[in-house]
Amino acid sequence: MTLSRFFLFGLLIITGFTKGWCQDFTVENYTVEIHINSEGFFEVYENYDVNFNYHKHGIYRDIITSYNLKTAGGSIEKREIKISEVEVPGHHFEASGKFSQKINGTARIKIGDPDRTVVGPVHYELKYRVDNAFLFEQDHIRFYWNLKSPYWYAPFKNIKFKIHLPNGVVLQEQDMQLYSGLVGNTDESEEFKITYRNDIISGESTTNFISSYNESVTLLLNLPVNSIAEHKPFWPFWTHYGWIILFGMIALIYYWVYLKFGKDDHAPAVISYFPPDNMDPAMVGFLINDKYDTSDLISLLPYWGTKGLIEIEEVDGKGWFAKDDTRILKLSDIPNHYPDYQKTMFNGLFKGGKTEVMVSSLKNSFYTTMGSAKSQLKKSAQKFYDPKSRKVYYLSLASIILILIIGLPVLFYSWGFKAMIFGLIFGVILIILNQFMVKKNPKGIKLYSELKGFKKFIKTAETDRLKFLLKESPSYFETTMPFALTFGALESWARKFNALNISDPKWYHSVGTHHNLDQFSRSFSKTMNSTSSNMVSSPSSSSSGGGGSSGGGFGGGGGGGW
Repeated sequence: MTLSRFFLFGLLIITGFTKGWCQDFTVENYTVEIHINSEGFFEVYENYDVNFNYHKHGIYRDIITSYNLKTAGGSIEKREIKISEVEVPGHHFEASGKFSQKINGTARIKIGDPDRTVVGPVHYELKYRVDNAFLFEQDHIRFYWNLKSPYWYAPFKNIKFKIHLPNGVVLQEQDMQLYSGLVGNTDESEEFKITYRNDIISGESTTNFISSYNESVTLLLNLPVNSIAEHKPFWPFWTHYGWIILFGMIALIYYWVYLKFGKDDHAPAVISYFPPDNMDPAMVGFLINDKYDTSDLISLLPYWGTKGLIEIEEVDGKGWFAKDDTRILKLSDIPNHYPDYQKTMFNGLFKGGKTEVMVSSLKNSFYTTMGSAKSQLKKSAQKFYDPKSRKVYYLSLASIILILIIGLPVLFYSWGFKAMIFGLIFGVILIILNQFMVKKNPKGIKLYSELKGFKKFIKTAETDRLKFLLKESPSYFETTMPFALTFGALESWARKFNALNISDPKWYHSVGTHHNLDQFSRSFSKTMNSTSSNMVSSPSSSSSGGGGSSGGGFGGGGGGGW
C-alpha cells in the first residue's frame, strides 16, 4: 500500500469513527432546571437545542437508576433511584416503566417518531421526577447529580443550569461544589460562572466550552440536616430481607398441607419372611417409596424367571474388542391375569413373535416401552392411595408452579436478583418434595407395614432362620431375590446364603462358574445394570452454544440519536 493510499485509508477510518461518535448531531444549547422538594424528591426540566446534520428520528436519554454505594463503614449499599412522571411536550416519546428500570438498571426516554425523520435544528423539552436520590449522612444531606451525563454521543457546546432550593434552605460557599471534564476529575470546575441568590443556584458555561463523550458536569450540594424528608421503610428488615419471611411462611403452609394430606398414618414394621401374596417386586418397589424407579421394573426379569416365563443367558463377546451381551429367552406367554405393566414390558421384549432378544438390541428403542410400563405401574398402584391426597398433590404442584411464574418477577422487582435466584431454588426444592405429597389408604398402610417388615428381615436375617425357611421352601432364595433386587440389597442378601449350599437359579446361565451365591449375585447384578442401561437409554439430542468527582453522582447515563 502506497503512502497516499495509507493516508486516505486512515482518514476514512477517522472520519467514520468521528461520525459514529458524534451520532450526526450536536447540542448547541442545553439548559437544565431542577426544583428540589423538601418532601424527598426533585423535578428535572431539560431543554436541548439540537442540530441534526443528517436525517434522524430523534434522540434518546438514558439515566442510570441502579448504583452500588460505599458506606462510611466500608460496606456496599445498593441504591435504586426512580424516574417517573416523564413528559416531552410536542413530541412522541417512549419511557421505561418501573419494571424495565428494575431489570435494566437504566431508564430510557426515547423521543421521536419512527415514521418520520428530522434534520437541522430541533428543540426538545424533557421533564421527569427523581425519587430516592438523596444521600442522608450524619452532618448533612447530599444532593449529588450529573447535570450533564457523561455518555452522550454528541458534543454539548453551551450549558446553563438553575437549581431551586427548598424554602428556607441557606447554603454556604463550601456547601456547593461543581465538577466538570473527564469522568473521575476531582478538581472543582473553572468552566462555569456560578451565582447564588434567592434560594436559586445558577450556572453558565464559559466561552468556547464543549463537553464531549466521557465528560460530565456534576453538582454536589451539602444540604442542612432535616431539610429533606427521609422516607425510611417502616420495617428495614422487610425492605432488605422480606423474601426470607415469605419463604418461611410458604414453607410452613406447605408443611401443614403435607401433615394433613401427604404424611402416611403410622405404619409399624410387621416382620414378615415372605413378600405379600399376589404382589410382584415392581409394585413392592413402588409402594416402599411412593414412586416408580427403573430398578422396580428391572426386578420383573428375575421374577419372570422364577415363574418359568423366561431364561437369562450371558453371552461372551468373541474377539479382543467385542462386548459381552445378554440373551433373554421366552419360555412361555405371560398369563392374561398379570397386571398391564407386566404385560407391556414382557410383550415389548418379545414383540413380533420373537422368542429371544439380545439386550444390546434394546438400546435407544425400548425406553418408550419402559415409559409406558412406568405409567401403568403408577396407575395400578393408586388402589393403595387416598384419592384426596392425589388431588392435593396435583393442586400443590400447580400452586408451586404458579407461584414461581408470578413470584419470581415480584421477587426480582422487590428484592433483586439474589432473592429471585433463591426463590427459584426454593421452588425447585418444593417441586422435588411434592412427590411425597401422597398418602396411602388403610389398605395401603397395612401392606406397607408388611413390606417394611419384609425389607427389614432381608437386611437383618440370621443364618439359623434362613435354614429353617429353606426347609419349609427349598426355592426360598430364588423366590425372594427379585424383591431383594428392588430393595437394592441383592448382594448382601445372597451373601447370607453362602454357607447354605444353595445353587444358582436354573433360569440364569452365566459364562463362568460360581462357587457361591455371593459370586452369582455380583455377576447377576452386573448383568441387570447393563440390561437396565440398555432398556432406558434414549437417542441423545445434540445442541450447540455459542459476557465527589465529575460523573460521580446520580443521574449517570447519556444519550444519542436514532
